[in-house]
Amino acid sequence: MPLSERQKKIAEIVRQTGPVAGETIARELGLSRAALRSDLAILTMSGILDARPRVGYFYTGKNTLGMLQEELSSITVEDIKSVPIVIGSDKSAYDAVLTMFLEDVGTVFVVEPPDGLLYGVVSRKDLLKAALNAGSDLSHMPIAMVMTPLSKMICADPEEPAAQAARRLMDHEIDCLPVVRKVEEDPKRLQLIGRVSKTNFTRLLVELAEGKGGNYHS
Repeated sequence: MPLSERQKKIAEIVRQTGPVAGETIARELGLSRAALRSDLAILTMSGILDARPRVGYFYTGKNTLGMLQEELSSITVEDIKSVPIVIGSDKSAYDAVLTMFLEDVGTVFVVEPPDGLLYGVVSRKDLLKAALNAGSDLSHMPIAMVMTPLSKMICADPEEPAAQAARRLMDHEIDCLPVVRKVEEDPKRLQLIGRVSKTNFTRLLVELAEGKGGNYHS
């Protein structure tokens, strides 16, 4: 279970000034001792703090990395996903080039109109390879000829931990994952609802470093 912002503040106070009495912690936060009772109990049971009679609370040595791991494990793909850039499956490879240029992205997802079901994905590398073929005319080349089909794509589920999706991104050495949900009537078909990229994960780490992790649980 992730720590609340108040529990993190308590842990930091004890780490810096412990051993410290509960009344002192409450005074530091401008709260009553009774208001902190449940927070101190959670921190003690989780092993972050310990308490001794006539001594007070002291930090047990669980470092900031451990707290960061707890925070990361509670953040899902749904919390960090962004809007996917898409193009219809009836478009040409040239249309994909224009979309990439106008949207300033390196990956465009191909969807089947009108329901927006995921059909494939096109990257800069795919389009460059097609453009280098002698005699190729991207304006008359169906996008299906250059894209990676759905059957070979790596996807992310909105409910899975963000760290798990990041690991998949690294393992497969790709820049972006489509976030999808299965269509109830046909589980083999996928509804595209977002994307997660290296930029999303970098932003997450920066915000956690700046103490903004709580925004993902509001």
